[in-house]
Amino acid sequence: MESFIDKFTLWLQAHGASLEQSLWLARASSVVAMLLLAFAANWIAKHIILRTVKSIAKRTTVTWDDVLLETGVFTRLSHLAPALVIDALGPVALGHNSETLAAVETATSIYLLIIGLMVLHALLNTAQLILGRTTRGAQIPIKGFTQGIMLLATLITGIFILAALMGKSPVYFLSGIGALTAIIILIFKDAILGFVAGIQISVNQLVRVGDWIEMPKNGADGDVIDVSLTTVKVRNWDKTITTIPTYSLISDSFKNWRGMTDSGGRRIKRSLYIDMHTVAFATEQQLARWNGLRLLKPYLDEKLAAIASEKNQPGQDTGVLGNGRRLTNLGTFRAYCIAYLKAHPGIHQDMTFLVRQLQPTEHGVPLELYVFTTDIRWAFYEDVQSDIFDHLLAVIGQFDLRVFQNASGSDIEAAASALRSRPALAQGPLTDAQ
Repeated sequence: MESFIDKFTLWLQAHGASLEQSLWLARASSVVAMLLLAFAANWIAKHIILRTVKSIAKRTTVTWDDVLLETGVFTRLSHLAPALVIDALGPVALGHNSETLAAVETATSIYLLIIGLMVLHALLNTAQLILGRTTRGAQIPIKGFTQGIMLLATLITGIFILAALMGKSPVYFLSGIGALTAIIILIFKDAILGFVAGIQISVNQLVRVGDWIEMPKNGADGDVIDVSLTTVKVRNWDKTITTIPTYSLISDSFKNWRGMTDSGGRRIKRSLYIDMHTVAFATEQQLARWNGLRLLKPYLDEKLAAIASEKNQPGQDTGVLGNGRRLTNLGTFRAYCIAYLKAHPGIHQDMTFLVRQLQPTEHGVPLELYVFTTDIRWAFYEDVQSDIFDHLLAVIGQFDLRVFQNASGSDIEAAASALRSRPALAQGPLTDAQ
Protein backbone atom coordinates (compact mmCIF):
# COMPACT_ATOMS: atom_id res chain seq x y z
CA MET A 1 0.00 0.00 0.00
CA GLU A 2 2.96 2.31 0.67
CA SER A 3 4.11 2.00 -2.93
CA PHE A 4 0.57 2.83 -4.01
CA ILE A 5 0.67 6.02 -1.93
CA ASP A 6 3.98 7.03 -3.50
CA LYS A 7 2.66 6.42 -6.99
CA PHE A 8 -0.53 8.32 -6.19
CA THR A 9 1.51 11.25 -4.87
CA LEU A 10 3.58 11.37 -8.06
CA TRP A 11 0.42 11.16 -10.16
CA LEU A 12 -1.08 14.16 -8.32
CA GLN A 13 2.10 16.15 -8.81
CA ALA A 14 2.06 15.28 -12.49
CA HIS A 15 -1.42 16.77 -12.73
CA GLY A 16 -0.47 20.10 -11.26
CA ALA A 17 -0.79 19.57 -7.50
CA SER A 18 1.93 20.87 -5.24
CA LEU A 19 4.05 18.51 -3.16
CA GLU A 20 2.25 19.47 0.06
CA GLN A 21 -1.17 19.07 -1.53
CA SER A 22 -0.17 15.77 -3.10
CA LEU A 23 1.07 14.35 0.21
CA TRP A 24 -2.08 15.48 2.06
CA LEU A 25 -4.46 14.11 -0.58
CA ALA A 26 -2.54 10.82 -0.78
CA ARG A 27 -2.57 10.43 3.00
CA ALA A 28 -6.29 11.26 3.23
CA SER A 29 -7.07 8.84 0.42
CA SER A 30 -5.12 6.08 2.15
CA VAL A 31 -7.00 6.68 5.41
CA VAL A 32 -10.34 6.53 3.59
CA ALA A 33 -9.22 3.35 1.81
CA MET A 34 -8.18 1.83 5.13
CA LEU A 35 -11.55 2.66 6.70
CA LEU A 36 -13.39 1.25 3.68
CA LEU A 37 -11.36 -1.96 3.89
CA ALA A 38 -12.07 -2.17 7.63
CA PHE A 39 -15.79 -1.68 6.95
CA ALA A 40 -15.67 -4.33 4.21
CA ALA A 41 -13.84 -6.76 6.50
CA ASN A 42 -16.45 -6.18 9.19
CA TRP A 43 -19.30 -6.75 6.71
CA ILE A 44 -17.70 -9.92 5.31
CA ALA A 45 -17.00 -11.30 8.79
CA LYS A 46 -20.54 -10.70 10.05
CA HIS A 47 -22.67 -11.33 6.96
CA ILE A 48 -20.74 -13.99 5.08
CA ILE A 49 -18.32 -15.83 7.35
CA LEU A 50 -20.53 -15.72 10.46
CA ARG A 51 -23.64 -16.84 8.57
CA THR A 52 -21.66 -19.64 6.93
CA VAL A 53 -20.37 -20.81 10.32
CA LYS A 54 -23.90 -20.73 11.76
CA SER A 55 -25.24 -22.72 8.82
CA ILE A 56 -22.52 -25.36 9.19
CA ALA A 57 -23.03 -25.58 12.96
CA LYS A 58 -26.77 -26.18 12.58
CA ARG A 59 -26.17 -29.07 10.18
CA THR A 60 -23.64 -30.91 12.35
CA THR A 61 -24.66 -33.63 14.79
CA VAL A 62 -22.40 -32.47 17.62
CA THR A 63 -23.75 -30.02 20.19
CA TRP A 64 -20.66 -28.08 21.22
CA ASP A 65 -20.75 -25.87 18.13
CA ASP A 66 -24.37 -24.99 18.92
CA VAL A 67 -23.26 -23.92 22.40
CA LEU A 68 -20.52 -21.76 20.84
CA LEU A 69 -23.22 -20.02 18.82
CA GLU A 70 -25.47 -19.72 21.85
CA THR A 71 -22.78 -18.02 23.94
CA GLY A 72 -21.78 -15.68 21.08
CA VAL A 73 -18.18 -16.83 20.61
CA PHE A 74 -18.27 -16.49 16.81
CA THR A 75 -20.13 -13.17 16.98
CA ARG A 76 -17.49 -11.71 19.27
CA LEU A 77 -14.67 -13.08 17.14
CA SER A 78 -16.16 -11.28 14.13
CA HIS A 79 -15.50 -7.95 15.90
CA LEU A 80 -11.77 -8.58 15.47
CA ALA A 81 -11.85 -8.20 11.67
CA PRO A 82 -11.96 -4.36 11.35
CA ALA A 83 -9.45 -3.90 14.18
CA LEU A 84 -6.98 -6.28 12.54
CA VAL A 85 -7.27 -4.38 9.24
CA ILE A 86 -6.65 -1.04 10.95
CA ASP A 87 -3.77 -2.50 12.95
CA ALA A 88 -2.15 -3.84 9.78
CA LEU A 89 -2.72 -0.81 7.51
CA GLY A 90 -2.45 1.96 10.08
CA PRO A 91 1.33 2.50 9.82
CA VAL A 92 1.08 2.74 6.04
CA ALA A 93 -2.01 4.95 5.92
CA LEU A 94 -1.01 7.32 8.72
CA GLY A 95 2.76 7.28 8.47
CA HIS A 96 5.22 5.42 10.62
CA ASN A 97 6.21 8.33 12.84
CA SER A 98 3.00 10.33 13.18
CA GLU A 99 1.31 11.10 16.51
CA THR A 100 -2.01 10.09 14.98
CA LEU A 101 -0.64 6.60 14.34
CA ALA A 102 0.39 6.25 18.00
CA ALA A 103 -3.12 7.22 19.14
CA VAL A 104 -4.76 4.85 16.65
CA GLU A 105 -2.46 1.98 17.64
CA THR A 106 -3.23 2.58 21.32
CA ALA A 107 -6.98 2.63 20.64
CA THR A 108 -6.70 -0.49 18.47
CA SER A 109 -4.70 -2.34 21.13
CA ILE A 110 -7.28 -1.46 23.80
CA TYR A 111 -10.09 -2.56 21.47
CA LEU A 112 -8.36 -5.89 20.76
CA LEU A 113 -7.79 -6.47 24.49
CA ILE A 114 -11.46 -5.83 25.27
CA ILE A 115 -12.66 -8.09 22.44
CA GLY A 116 -10.20 -10.78 23.58
CA LEU A 117 -11.61 -10.53 27.10
CA MET A 118 -15.15 -10.84 25.74
CA VAL A 119 -14.16 -13.91 23.70
CA LEU A 120 -12.58 -15.50 26.78
CA HIS A 121 -15.76 -14.81 28.75
CA ALA A 122 -17.85 -16.46 26.04
CA LEU A 123 -15.50 -19.48 25.93
CA LEU A 124 -15.75 -19.89 29.72
CA ASN A 125 -19.54 -19.74 29.48
CA THR A 126 -19.36 -22.35 26.73
CA ALA A 127 -17.28 -24.68 28.90
CA GLN A 128 -19.68 -24.12 31.79
CA LEU A 129 -22.74 -24.95 29.69
CA ILE A 130 -21.19 -28.02 28.05
CA LEU A 131 -20.01 -29.44 31.38
CA GLY A 132 -23.32 -28.56 33.02
CA ARG A 133 -25.17 -30.73 30.52
CA THR A 134 -23.14 -33.81 31.44
CA THR A 135 -23.93 -36.00 34.42
CA ARG A 136 -20.53 -35.52 36.00
CA GLY A 137 -20.21 -31.85 35.13
CA ALA A 138 -23.58 -31.00 36.66
CA GLN A 139 -22.23 -32.15 40.02
CA ILE A 140 -19.26 -29.73 39.93
CA PRO A 141 -19.77 -26.07 40.91
CA ILE A 142 -17.79 -24.91 37.88
CA LYS A 143 -19.36 -21.44 37.87
CA GLY A 144 -17.13 -20.35 40.75
CA PHE A 145 -14.01 -21.43 38.84
CA THR A 146 -15.06 -19.64 35.64
CA GLN A 147 -15.84 -16.48 37.59
CA GLY A 148 -12.45 -16.68 39.31
CA ILE A 149 -10.65 -17.05 35.97
CA MET A 150 -12.72 -14.21 34.52
CA LEU A 151 -11.88 -11.95 37.46
CA LEU A 152 -8.17 -12.68 37.06
CA ALA A 153 -8.34 -12.12 33.30
CA THR A 154 -10.16 -8.82 33.82
CA LEU A 155 -7.47 -7.62 36.23
CA ILE A 156 -4.69 -8.56 33.80
CA THR A 157 -6.55 -6.90 30.91
CA GLY A 158 -6.99 -3.77 33.00
CA ILE A 159 -3.25 -3.66 33.67
CA PHE A 160 -2.47 -4.00 29.95
CA ILE A 161 -4.99 -1.28 29.07
CA LEU A 162 -3.51 1.03 31.70
CA ALA A 163 -0.03 0.29 30.37
CA ALA A 164 -1.17 1.10 26.82
CA LEU A 165 -2.73 4.41 27.89
CA MET A 166 0.34 5.49 29.86
CA GLY A 167 2.85 4.16 27.36
CA LYS A 168 4.62 1.95 29.89
CA SER A 169 5.40 -1.75 30.07
CA PRO A 170 2.87 -3.97 31.90
CA VAL A 171 5.81 -5.21 34.00
CA TYR A 172 6.00 -1.71 35.50
CA PHE A 173 2.50 -2.09 36.95
CA LEU A 174 2.90 -5.75 37.87
CA SER A 175 5.99 -4.91 39.93
CA GLY A 176 3.92 -2.51 42.03
CA ILE A 177 1.29 -5.09 42.89
CA GLY A 178 3.45 -6.46 45.71
CA ALA A 179 3.22 -3.17 47.57
CA LEU A 180 -0.56 -3.14 47.12
CA THR A 181 -1.10 -6.76 48.19
CA ALA A 182 -2.82 -5.83 51.46
CA ILE A 183 -5.22 -3.46 49.69
CA ILE A 184 -5.94 -6.01 46.95
CA ILE A 185 -6.66 -8.72 49.52
CA LEU A 186 -8.99 -6.35 51.37
CA ILE A 187 -10.87 -5.36 48.21
CA PHE A 188 -11.15 -8.88 46.81
CA LYS A 189 -11.46 -10.71 50.13
CA ASP A 190 -14.85 -12.27 49.33
CA ALA A 191 -13.71 -13.32 45.86
CA ILE A 192 -10.51 -14.92 47.19
CA LEU A 193 -12.33 -16.71 50.02
CA GLY A 194 -15.05 -17.77 47.58
CA PHE A 195 -12.51 -19.18 45.13
CA VAL A 196 -10.78 -21.17 47.89
CA ALA A 197 -14.16 -22.37 49.17
CA GLY A 198 -15.19 -23.35 45.64
CA ILE A 199 -12.13 -25.59 45.34
CA GLN A 200 -12.91 -27.28 48.67
CA ILE A 201 -16.59 -27.63 47.82
CA SER A 202 -15.72 -29.21 44.46
CA VAL A 203 -13.02 -31.55 45.77
CA ASN A 204 -15.07 -32.71 48.76
CA GLN A 205 -18.40 -32.59 46.87
CA LEU A 206 -20.03 -30.69 49.72
CA VAL A 207 -22.74 -28.98 47.66
CA ARG A 208 -24.10 -29.44 44.17
CA VAL A 209 -26.76 -27.56 42.26
CA GLY A 210 -30.05 -29.29 43.08
CA ASP A 211 -29.06 -30.36 46.60
CA TRP A 212 -31.51 -29.73 49.43
CA ILE A 213 -29.62 -28.02 52.24
CA GLU A 214 -30.58 -26.59 55.63
CA MET A 215 -28.62 -23.71 57.15
CA PRO A 216 -30.73 -22.20 59.97
CA LYS A 217 -28.11 -19.55 60.72
CA ASN A 218 -28.69 -18.01 57.29
CA GLY A 219 -32.39 -18.87 57.08
CA ALA A 220 -31.83 -21.31 54.22
CA ASP A 221 -33.96 -24.43 53.79
CA GLY A 222 -34.43 -25.53 50.20
CA ASP A 223 -32.75 -26.44 46.92
CA VAL A 224 -29.43 -25.00 45.78
CA ILE A 225 -30.02 -23.26 42.45
CA ASP A 226 -26.66 -21.56 41.89
CA VAL A 227 -23.09 -21.81 43.20
CA SER A 228 -20.99 -18.83 42.13
CA LEU A 229 -17.65 -17.36 43.14
CA THR A 230 -18.93 -15.39 46.13
CA THR A 231 -22.50 -16.56 46.79
CA VAL A 232 -24.70 -19.64 46.91
CA LYS A 233 -28.39 -19.17 46.08
CA VAL A 234 -30.97 -21.38 47.77
CA ARG A 235 -34.65 -21.49 46.77
CA ASN A 236 -36.54 -22.10 50.00
CA TRP A 237 -39.72 -24.14 50.15
CA ASP A 238 -41.78 -20.94 50.43
CA LYS A 239 -40.26 -19.92 47.05
CA THR A 240 -38.10 -17.18 48.57
CA ILE A 241 -34.40 -16.95 47.67
CA THR A 242 -31.68 -16.97 50.31
CA THR A 243 -28.17 -15.85 49.38
CA ILE A 244 -25.31 -17.36 51.40
CA PRO A 245 -21.62 -16.39 51.17
CA THR A 246 -19.80 -19.31 49.56
CA TYR A 247 -17.17 -19.38 52.29
CA SER A 248 -19.91 -19.88 54.92
CA LEU A 249 -20.36 -23.42 53.62
CA ILE A 250 -16.78 -24.11 54.74
CA SER A 251 -16.65 -22.10 57.95
CA ASP A 252 -20.15 -22.96 59.27
CA SER A 253 -22.08 -26.21 59.54
CA PHE A 254 -25.09 -27.08 57.40
CA LYS A 255 -27.21 -30.12 56.62
CA ASN A 256 -27.20 -31.60 53.12
CA TRP A 257 -30.10 -33.96 52.35
CA ARG A 258 -28.35 -35.46 49.31
CA GLY A 259 -27.75 -38.69 51.25
CA MET A 260 -31.50 -39.11 51.65
CA THR A 261 -32.04 -38.45 47.95
CA ASP A 262 -29.34 -40.92 46.90
CA SER A 263 -30.53 -43.64 49.31
CA GLY A 264 -34.05 -43.71 47.89
CA GLY A 265 -35.73 -43.64 51.30
CA ARG A 266 -37.17 -40.84 53.44
CA ARG A 267 -37.39 -41.15 57.20
CA ILE A 268 -40.58 -41.19 59.24
CA LYS A 269 -39.84 -40.41 62.88
CA ARG A 270 -43.01 -39.71 64.82
CA SER A 271 -44.44 -40.85 68.15
CA LEU A 272 -47.83 -41.75 69.59
CA TYR A 273 -48.13 -40.69 73.25
CA ILE A 274 -50.05 -43.40 75.12
CA ASP A 275 -51.96 -42.51 78.28
CA MET A 276 -50.19 -44.55 81.00
CA HIS A 277 -53.46 -45.06 82.90
CA THR A 278 -54.72 -47.27 80.06
CA VAL A 279 -51.74 -49.66 80.02
CA ALA A 280 -52.72 -53.05 81.49
CA PHE A 281 -52.31 -56.82 81.21
CA ALA A 282 -54.38 -58.44 78.49
CA THR A 283 -57.56 -60.25 79.51
CA GLU A 284 -59.01 -63.37 77.91
CA GLN A 285 -61.73 -61.27 76.29
CA GLN A 286 -59.14 -58.95 74.77
CA LEU A 287 -57.05 -61.85 73.51
CA ALA A 288 -60.09 -63.36 71.85
CA ARG A 289 -60.87 -60.04 70.19
CA TRP A 290 -57.30 -59.45 69.03
CA ASN A 291 -57.07 -62.95 67.61
CA GLY A 292 -59.46 -61.79 64.91
CA LEU A 293 -56.88 -59.31 63.61
CA ARG A 294 -55.17 -60.99 60.66
CA LEU A 295 -51.87 -59.14 61.06
CA LEU A 296 -51.69 -59.92 64.77
CA LYS A 297 -52.61 -63.62 64.72
CA PRO A 298 -49.06 -65.00 64.07
CA TYR A 299 -47.68 -62.90 66.93
CA LEU A 300 -50.42 -64.00 69.35
CA ASP A 301 -50.02 -67.67 68.44
CA GLU A 302 -46.27 -67.52 69.08
CA LYS A 303 -46.49 -65.57 72.34
CA LEU A 304 -49.42 -67.52 73.80
CA ALA A 305 -47.67 -70.81 73.03
CA ALA A 306 -44.52 -69.60 74.82
CA ILE A 307 -46.56 -68.40 77.82
CA ALA A 308 -48.50 -71.68 77.98
CA SER A 309 -45.29 -73.74 78.01
CA GLU A 310 -43.94 -71.59 80.82
CA LYS A 311 -47.11 -72.07 82.87
CA ASN A 312 -46.66 -75.84 82.75
CA GLN A 313 -43.30 -75.59 84.47
CA PRO A 314 -43.38 -76.57 88.16
CA GLY A 315 -43.26 -73.80 90.77
CA GLN A 316 -45.06 -71.22 88.66
CA ASP A 317 -47.85 -69.44 90.55
CA THR A 318 -49.65 -67.74 87.70
CA GLY A 319 -52.62 -66.83 89.85
CA VAL A 320 -50.84 -63.60 90.77
CA LEU A 321 -50.66 -61.10 87.91
CA GLY A 322 -47.07 -60.18 88.59
CA ASN A 323 -45.87 -63.77 88.28
CA GLY A 324 -44.88 -65.28 84.96
CA ARG A 325 -45.07 -63.80 81.49
CA ARG A 326 -48.21 -62.03 80.38
CA LEU A 327 -49.18 -59.99 77.37
CA THR A 328 -50.02 -56.32 77.76
CA ASN A 329 -52.22 -54.21 75.57
CA LEU A 330 -49.33 -51.79 74.90
CA GLY A 331 -46.89 -54.56 73.92
CA THR A 332 -49.51 -56.16 71.70
CA PHE A 333 -50.26 -52.83 70.06
CA ARG A 334 -46.54 -52.34 69.39
CA ALA A 335 -46.46 -55.78 67.74
CA TYR A 336 -49.47 -54.78 65.65
CA CYS A 337 -47.65 -51.61 64.54
CA ILE A 338 -44.65 -53.69 63.43
CA ALA A 339 -46.83 -56.14 61.50
CA TYR A 340 -48.79 -53.31 59.91
CA LEU A 341 -45.64 -51.50 58.78
CA LYS A 342 -44.07 -54.69 57.42
CA ALA A 343 -47.16 -55.24 55.30
CA HIS A 344 -47.30 -51.62 54.10
CA PRO A 345 -46.13 -51.23 50.46
CA GLY A 346 -44.91 -47.69 51.07
CA ILE A 347 -42.37 -48.65 53.76
CA HIS A 348 -38.78 -49.59 52.89
CA GLN A 349 -38.06 -52.98 54.46
CA ASP A 350 -34.28 -52.90 53.86
CA MET A 351 -33.60 -49.72 55.83
CA THR A 352 -33.73 -48.97 59.53
CA PHE A 353 -37.03 -50.34 60.86
CA LEU A 354 -37.96 -49.63 64.48
CA VAL A 355 -41.10 -49.35 66.57
CA ARG A 356 -39.74 -48.51 69.99
CA GLN A 357 -40.96 -47.36 73.37
CA LEU A 358 -39.22 -44.24 74.68
CA GLN A 359 -38.86 -42.92 78.20
CA PRO A 360 -42.23 -42.02 79.75
CA THR A 361 -42.93 -38.31 80.10
CA GLU A 362 -45.65 -36.14 81.62
CA HIS A 363 -47.47 -36.60 78.30
CA GLY A 364 -47.54 -40.39 78.51
CA VAL A 365 -45.50 -43.25 77.05
CA PRO A 366 -44.05 -42.34 73.61
CA LEU A 367 -44.33 -45.14 71.06
CA GLU A 368 -42.03 -44.05 68.24
CA LEU A 369 -42.15 -45.21 64.63
CA TYR A 370 -38.71 -44.99 62.98
CA VAL A 371 -38.98 -46.23 59.39
CA PHE A 372 -38.26 -45.09 55.82
CA THR A 373 -40.63 -44.69 52.89
CA THR A 374 -39.89 -46.23 49.50
CA ASP A 375 -40.26 -42.90 47.70
CA ILE A 376 -38.51 -39.64 48.60
CA ARG A 377 -41.07 -37.37 46.93
CA TRP A 378 -42.54 -35.01 49.48
CA ALA A 379 -46.20 -35.55 48.58
CA PHE A 380 -45.82 -39.35 48.57
CA TYR A 381 -43.96 -39.24 51.89
CA GLU A 382 -46.65 -37.14 53.56
CA ASP A 383 -49.42 -39.36 52.17
CA VAL A 384 -47.80 -42.53 53.52
CA GLN A 385 -47.10 -40.97 56.91
CA SER A 386 -50.65 -39.65 57.22
CA ASP A 387 -52.21 -42.97 56.17
CA ILE A 388 -50.15 -44.87 58.75
CA PHE A 389 -51.03 -42.62 61.66
CA ASP A 390 -54.66 -42.32 60.57
CA HIS A 391 -54.92 -46.08 60.79
CA LEU A 392 -53.06 -46.43 64.09
CA LEU A 393 -55.06 -43.68 65.78
CA ALA A 394 -58.28 -45.33 64.62
CA VAL A 395 -57.30 -48.87 65.66
CA ILE A 396 -55.71 -48.06 69.03
CA GLY A 397 -59.12 -48.20 70.72
CA GLN A 398 -59.28 -51.92 69.89
CA PHE A 399 -56.43 -52.38 72.38
CA ASP A 400 -58.20 -50.41 75.11
CA LEU A 401 -55.49 -47.78 74.93
CA ARG A 402 -55.94 -44.05 74.77
CA VAL A 403 -53.72 -41.44 73.15
CA PHE A 404 -52.76 -38.65 75.51
CA GLN A 405 -53.86 -35.11 74.75
CA ASN A 406 -54.18 -32.01 76.86
CA ALA A 407 -57.62 -31.15 78.17
CA SER A 408 -59.63 -29.12 75.68
CA GLY A 409 -62.97 -27.35 75.80
CA SER A 410 -64.98 -30.51 75.10
CA ASP A 411 -63.15 -32.40 77.88
CA ILE A 412 -63.90 -29.67 80.41
CA GLU A 413 -67.52 -29.52 79.29
CA ALA A 414 -67.87 -33.31 79.71
CA ALA A 415 -66.37 -33.14 83.21
CA ALA A 416 -68.72 -30.31 84.19
CA SER A 417 -71.70 -32.24 82.85
CA ALA A 418 -70.69 -35.29 84.90
CA LEU A 419 -70.49 -33.19 88.03
CA ARG A 420 -73.91 -31.68 87.39
CA SER A 421 -75.44 -35.14 87.02
CA ARG A 422 -74.40 -36.17 90.54
CA PRO A 423 -76.98 -35.75 93.37
CA ALA A 424 -76.41 -32.67 95.51
CA LEU A 425 -74.79 -33.34 98.87
CA ALA A 426 -77.06 -32.72 101.82
CA GLN A 427 -75.82 -29.89 103.95
CA GLY A 428 -77.01 -29.07 107.46
CA PRO A 429 -77.79 -25.57 108.58
CA LEU A 430 -74.81 -23.48 109.44
CA THR A 431 -74.42 -22.54 113.11
CA ASP A 432 -72.92 -19.40 114.47
CA ALA A 433 -69.86 -21.37 115.50
CA GLN A 434 -69.35 -22.37 111.93
